[in-house]
Amino acid sequence: MREYGLTLLITAAVTYLLTPLVRRVAISVGAMHAARDRDVHVVPIPLLGGLAMYGGLAAGLMVASQVEPLRRNVFVGSRMGAGLLLAGGVIVAVGFVDDRWGLNPISKLAGQVAAAAILVWSGAQLAWLPEPGGGALILTSNEATALTILVVVATINAVNFIDGLDGLAAGIVCIAAISFFAYYFTLTRVVSITDQAGPALAAALVAGACLGFLPHNFYPARIFMGDTGAMLLGLLLAYTPVSSIASLNPAALINYRGGTVNRFPEILPLLLPAAILVIPYADLLLAVIRRTRAGMSPFAPDRGHLHHRLLDIGHSHRQSVLIMYLWAALFAGLVVWLSVAKTQLFVFAVATLAAVLVLLLMSMPRLRWWRRGQGARGARGVRVSRPTAPRAAARSAAAARSAADVSADADAPTAVLAAQSLPVDAERGPATGAPARPR
Repeated sequence: MREYGLTLLITAAVTYLLTPLVRRVAISVGAMHAARDRDVHVVPIPLLGGLAMYGGLAAGLMVASQVEPLRRNVFVGSRMGAGLLLAGGVIVAVGFVDDRWGLNPISKLAGQVAAAAILVWSGAQLAWLPEPGGGALILTSNEATALTILVVVATINAVNFIDGLDGLAAGIVCIAAISFFAYYFTLTRVVSITDQAGPALAAALVAGACLGFLPHNFYPARIFMGDTGAMLLGLLLAYTPVSSIASLNPAALINYRGGTVNRFPEILPLLLPAAILVIPYADLLLAVIRRTRAGMSPFAPDRGHLHHRLLDIGHSHRQSVLIMYLWAALFAGLVVWLSVAKTQLFVFAVATLAAVLVLLLMSMPRLRWWRRGQGARGARGVRVSRPTAPRAAARSAAAARSAADVSADADAPTAVLAAQSLPVDAERGPATGAPARPR
């Protein structure tokens, strides 16, 4: 456990220390995220946060490769380190170009496929799939390659889709990584399946990168991860379960009868990542359906994501992010609990229903019947919007803070500084004549 903790701390520390430097680089090269109609922020924010995460990943891998027993169990005879660095380097390069100059969807997809192919080369591929009844579906080499690339690309885009609020994507990916680590570490310690040390290490690396970046990215964010970071986190998150199945003997779980792990061995290797990624995958699916029905491209941006809906029903920025955190923790925690704990199904069902009920009451103000009689609520229990003047004052203060932050960087472009120094009007937003832009 100590070797994983050391790797996580090194990854987090390097990511945290590199992020301010990356922020200055983003400002100097003009990689700024200007406010759009579907955004919440009102001033340009630096991008390229994924560069700091990639630096943390490299540092974590270097330390882990020198620590026993990780060096022996993970790196000897394995291409894990080379595969993660090469694939991550490709995806970071593609994200850098997109954050600075912009890329069309086809070019980004080509880069994602190339990075996924490198992971396959490193040995991470879905060589088999669990079947009900304890069997295993063995895939051919071409089938395994195609399915692996599909899963990696889908996860990359799913994480990219939920990167719409300060700290949202990094927090949800961190929760997912911690859940993965809990399961794979249990396999290595309780069941003594040393092949799962690699996936456990990958999960620790992802969690460390997220924890190091979150202090700079949580609301109000001073830097965004951009496509550079979102695609990198998606790549690493997909690698964890794929490498687990690639290195796991199907019989190792089926023949285990200790009673404390993997209660449903024939489906759990797929159930765990599916449950952890249910929010980004659901958001991705709903976005594709919504845009297709509207006659738009599936890649066309809009303001209909789950986090936007939480804002629209009355939650603040931080409340929306924390609610999404709790939903992700619920889905991931229930599956891990089901897999590693001796719990009666009745107790498990009651706890699950109670958790879902509490989260529904937190997520939907209309369901809070005990608040409907208060004067601050409307007839249907929906929070009445606050007056415009306080909102405008809050936006003005946020804009002033962001402008001061960027002005402190000597290399900031004059145009960016001018854009961030514009006053914010109560009704029209920044003094450009454009309407106020929600994120």
